[in-house]
Amino acid sequence: MPRGTHHDLTGLLLEGTPYPVLRVDDGGEWRLELVQRHRHLFGTRVRLSGTRDGFDLIAVDRISPA
Repeated sequence: MPRGTHHDLTGLLLEGTPYPVLRVDDGGEWRLELVQRHRHLFGTRVRLSGTRDGFDLIAVDRISPA
């Protein structure tokens, strides 16, 4: 997938260093670049929308409980 592509993803939000991680249902993982509050969502399923900004990095536009 080329960088800059838009993605709508659903999965489990996990704490990571330095980026939080989204573990999607097929077993893949994305590192997330978040600018909004998100700590209260750790350990829960979330739905997010964002733009790919690297090999496994998503710049998140929106995130909410799934």
